[in-house]
Amino acid sequence: MKKIIKFFAWILFLSSFVLSRPVLAGPPFNAIEGEGGIALNPLAYLANSGSNLFEAKFGDFDFTAGKPQIGSWYIGLEDTNINWASWSIAETFLKRIETSYGYELVRTPAEKIHKHNIGTKIALVDENSFDLPFLPAVSFGTILKTTSDTPRGVHSTGADFYLVTTKLITQLPRPVLLSGGALLTQGRVNGILGFDSHWDIVGFGNIDVLLFDNLAVGYEIKQGPKYGHSRWKDSNYMNVHAGFMATKKLSLIVAYVYTGDEESTHKVGLGDGFVLSAQYAF
Repeated sequence: MKKIIKFFAWILFLSSFVLSRPVLAGPPFNAIEGEGGIALNPLAYLANSGSNLFEAKFGDFDFTAGKPQIGSWYIGLEDTNINWASWSIAETFLKRIETSYGYELVRTPAEKIHKHNIGTKIALVDENSFDLPFLPAVSFGTILKTTSDTPRGVHSTGADFYLVTTKLITQLPRPVLLSGGALLTQGRVNGILGFDSHWDIVGFGNIDVLLFDNLAVGYEIKQGPKYGHSRWKDSNYMNVHAGFMATKKLSLIVAYVYTGDEESTHKVGLGDGFVLSAQYAF
């Protein structure tokens, strides 16, 4: 409880620096694995899709490339003495296809783990299409992953496949962003500890409220997969977060994350801790 109180105290302190500024940057950010999302989960929106770095016309075909977006994350899990960092870049092509690369470095008391993520996301349905004001954006994505130093019997490469819907509700006193989807995965601890030979389908979801024009607070949850044959079960991951859109290009995020009880004998958990992130859209 003291950690949560401390987290919200930081929100109140930092918000005093941003409340007087105009509407600026915002989600989707680069998630920890690099795809356009929040922290743990992807959004149906594509990274920096409104920008235009390059445009060329080939007959009736218009090729466009958006400007890249970069992000970095630091997660300090004090209970297990784990320091988890990531750096990533994402870019959108044809205003329809997002590509991303993310690198994660996880330091545990016993080892240093390197993880690489290559993501592709395709926008299937645009938000409010067909003159339907309540229609969410819908996207399908995949993330190919590889990790180092996997235990015996566990694969070092794997993949995630996801379907996600996202809707910004503007009819309320303040805008609310809702997002949710399903993830087909074989990862253990997001793939950091390798990949199972079996698959599981899990759910994930986000809710964010734009309290002020450049201050959003939210909550996200990601269900932990279970692989029955190996009796492996990840804990659910969840966090509360605040995003500060400091300039037209720069966003800062603080969060408190819970990844499960590290002493549990039924689920694999890494404890809890604080999260910091910086995001920059060119």
